[in-house]
Amino acid sequence: MCKINIDLILRSNYIFTGLNEKPEKGYIAVSGNTIIKVGMDDSYKELIGENTKVLDLKDQLITPGFVDVHTFFTGYAIYHIGMDLSEVDSEEMCFGKIKEYARTLKEGQTIYGHGWDVNRFPAKGIEELLNQKYPERPVILFSANRSTCIMNKAAKDAYGFTPSTCYPEAYYKIMREYLNDRTYIEKEFRDYMKLLNSRGVTAVKEMGFDDFYGFDTFLKEKEESKELTLRIFFMSQPVGEGINIEHGKQMREKFTGDFVRFSGYNRMTDGTVASKKGDLLKLYEGTDSCCSIHIDYEGIEKEVLLADQNGFRYSLHAQGDGAVHKVLDIFDKCKKENNKVLNRHAITDMEFTAPEDLERMGELGVIGEIYFQIMSLDSGDEVKAAILETIGKERGQYYWNRRKMIDSGVVLSGATDLPLMITDIPESIYHGCGGYFPEGGEPFNKHNTIAIAEILKAWTLGGQKNLGMEEKYGTLEEGKIADITVLDNNVFQVPMEQMRDVKVSMTIVDGRIVYKKESAN
Repeated sequence: MCKINIDLILRSNYIFTGLNEKPEKGYIAVSGNTIIKVGMDDSYKELIGENTKVLDLKDQLITPGFVDVHTFFTGYAIYHIGMDLSEVDSEEMCFGKIKEYARTLKEGQTIYGHGWDVNRFPAKGIEELLNQKYPERPVILFSANRSTCIMNKAAKDAYGFTPSTCYPEAYYKIMREYLNDRTYIEKEFRDYMKLLNSRGVTAVKEMGFDDFYGFDTFLKEKEESKELTLRIFFMSQPVGEGINIEHGKQMREKFTGDFVRFSGYNRMTDGTVASKKGDLLKLYEGTDSCCSIHIDYEGIEKEVLLADQNGFRYSLHAQGDGAVHKVLDIFDKCKKENNKVLNRHAITDMEFTAPEDLERMGELGVIGEIYFQIMSLDSGDEVKAAILETIGKERGQYYWNRRKMIDSGVVLSGATDLPLMITDIPESIYHGCGGYFPEGGEPFNKHNTIAIAEILKAWTLGGQKNLGMEEKYGTLEEGKIADITVLDNNVFQVPMEQMRDVKVSMTIVDGRIVYKKESAN
């Protein structure tokens, strides 16, 4: 042991290794990118060498690095595309900015804008004026929350979507442009990694549409130049075309390192229960419908089985109990080992589920990708009213039933659908363990909440199991790679009403400090 050069020793009164239910006092010794020793005493002193850096973190909580298994860099980047319209409050100002920005572009190049405040500057009449002033040049001005946009006829014709269908799966054609604009994408991706590192995230499962439109080349370059501070496991979501197995095979061969890997395929099934697009096992309250949209389960099954036959995993996004049930029917037809799916298929979101299907999910070994922060998006009154209207009080008791998932043996992993939400583990504890909506008050479905240790394991070991990398990451053990996160307070002791004030103070990826809060040691 004494012959090994120890580069870094982290001491703390609270170390959550992920192997137990509570943090313990001790230290972690790192050499290069590897954890050499995890001790619960003062024996670290004998490991200190001439170049060893010792950080005494006192009451800060050390955990394994966090993993977000459902992110969209493509969605994050479009928040910043083109000119900034956040201050626009008049027609004159809007068109003045468009004219000025257009001068910086090549002739005929699409004019993009972001940050349009729908309340500050109503869109009425603007589309027609765009048609008059720019009859042949596409113009698209995205709202601040990307839920809609202002666009002219030339843009609609070129890209095939409208302000009412302004969501990533509809505007995928735009991605070919900005994902291949190196000047733009370099800064966006660097900022994206910094953002996630500042939230303690060391690895993500990144959603890319179709063949990722050449972005894999960018990732390969960053991997080879060792510029990545985030491990990227990317998936292909068929949008513009069906599943492309040959592309998957190429990506599997192209990426074999620990910073970039191809992780399989992803697809939506139903929509939200509140919109009645969620697929239910029984009718919506007061209706004769179980789902307001058509879902091609037959086509989805063919894709999943094809992927499975070729050794790829598939994650399916399902929100209603009917969708979860049908997705499990599909996964049940996949290859198995010891009665569990071989290729680590997953279900994302699972807003409303039937208890018996969660038991079946555990038996099949299907992984859950859970939006623990989903309660942060709307007030409790809005959500509860929507639940009563759509599925009623009796079925509503099974809403966000994470407790049953864990009790049924389902491996949970943490997800955000970023940029829908930005990874924030203390916030996820407030909602997922406390059961609170943003405004506080009485916990919602408290019987469905989980413990702090369970949610931390979901964001760490559960995430790595999702990625198939638990042998190297996910717990703080001797011999594992040093992907480590430090929170500035011990979340096991912080009162729930103060939980959202806890921040990440340090993030270590591959043994290297990639984020450090200014006030951190």
